[in-house]
Amino acid sequence: MMNPKAISKQTLLRLPSYLSYLKSLPKDECEYVSATTIAVALGLNDVQVRKDLACVSKKGRPKLGYVAEELIRDIESFLGYDALNDAIIVGSGRLGGALLSYDGFKEYGLNIVAAFDVDESIVGTEICGKKIFPLNKMKELCQRMKIRIGIITVPAHSAQKVCDMLVESGINAIWNFAPVHLKVPDNILVQQENMAASLAVLSAHLAEAIKKNEIGKGDEENDK
Repeated sequence: MMNPKAISKQTLLRLPSYLSYLKSLPKDECEYVSATTIAVALGLNDVQVRKDLACVSKKGRPKLGYVAEELIRDIESFLGYDALNDAIIVGSGRLGGALLSYDGFKEYGLNIVAAFDVDESIVGTEICGKKIFPLNKMKELCQRMKIRIGIITVPAHSAQKVCDMLVESGINAIWNFAPVHLKVPDNILVQQENMAASLAVLSAHLAEAIKKNEIGKGDEENDK
């Protein structure tokens, strides 16, 4: 496994797309795959794809490319998908409950072991076999089980307080679904899932597509 610090965040964000494409290829038909093939399939620049792959695997062969199965293993190893990392969720509402119920995270090396909440009506219950604990039990559980990943699915006004508690509990990486910027020490990694920003991009793209479509129809009418 190579040093993940040696590559950019943009490359890290592209690697799962490469992995998904490689896994979609028929195993009995595609022994080798080239960076150009991947680039064309995903609509990316082939030079960029080649550079990305060179960061995680040195097994590319001239005129042949990579052995697909070997490249899959190299990317999974680099991303840590081949080793489970335990995590906890803070906030067991609809979003937190949905994440707790999703079994597919294990495919990506993430194992959610428990959840925490302030709602006494759900503390002590379970969601898909994952028990919900009160917040005051978080530090003890994280330190005892050596949990290093925390997932925040609480409202924005509570997110920073929860973040501080996670850091105090020994968490090194935080996956934040709350729509707020978190302040953390320099040694703590925060991955922000900003749904509002994603929706804004989709809405802007849709508005532009509709506008172009209307202009196109107008030109067709004028030509009649």
